[in-house]
Amino acid sequence: RSVEGDFEGIGRKGKACVQLARILQYLECPQYLRKSFFPKHEDLQFAGLLNPLDSPHHMRVDEDLEYREGVVLDRPTKPGRGSFVNCGMRKEVQIDRQLNPGLRVTVRLEEPQNPEAKVRKGTVVSSHHPRAVSGLYWGYSVRLASCLSAVFSECPFKEGYDLSIGTSERGSSVDQVTLPSFRHALVVFGGLEGLEAGVDVDPNLEVTDPSVLFDFYLNTCPSQGSRTIRTEEALLISLSALRPHIEEAVKTPRDS
Repeated sequence: RSVEGDFEGIGRKGKACVQLARILQYLECPQYLRKSFFPKHEDLQFAGLLNPLDSPHHMRVDEDLEYREGVVLDRPTKPGRGSFVNCGMRKEVQIDRQLNPGLRVTVRLEEPQNPEAKVRKGTVVSSHHPRAVSGLYWGYSVRLASCLSAVFSECPFKEGYDLSIGTSERGSSVDQVTLPSFRHALVVFGGLEGLEAGVDVDPNLEVTDPSVLFDFYLNTCPSQGSRTIRTEEALLISLSALRPHIEEAVKTPRDS
């Protein structure tokens, strides 16, 4: 979970993308793990002024939950025993396998635990496990794309996005839309010059109209009074406007 090094396809004017990605990753990381994964960097100079996410996986030292995020420690272990992990608790956690030091892991704590034991026991699980099995929001991941087309072509899901939404003041009103059922949705926001600017500079696209790239091209703030809406404002407005439509789509059977 690092954005260190050069990112191919991003030039001097694109360093803001790398900085934003690093800040987003910093905010997602639990506070007790940040020293392990984020050394001092100029991109994070003012990150401490940002509001904390306080997500379920950002846990206090005495907070009790089945899952914890941790970092594998560089400590010797007995043969046949698993590595030790710092999970931000008063006791370290010994997991069920040997892993390389410095790796970030999601750990499911075993219950019941012996209160007299020097360490706690746990099992390493996928980072998606808390959400998929227990319905817990467990943070997000950050992906950098060199151009608009790469957002689609480098999709992390094998089957791709089965619902794509572009946002623009030139789109159809979000109030009238009915979204289909989906597994993986993508919502794309443009910059100050809109998604048209992203299409114009993309070497892999031959189209000029960005609406043809998406299943839905929506105006999420119809009858806006201001001349422009900042991207950070559009995020909050659009997600609020899309929420009831997404919730309704999730309830819809996929075969209907």
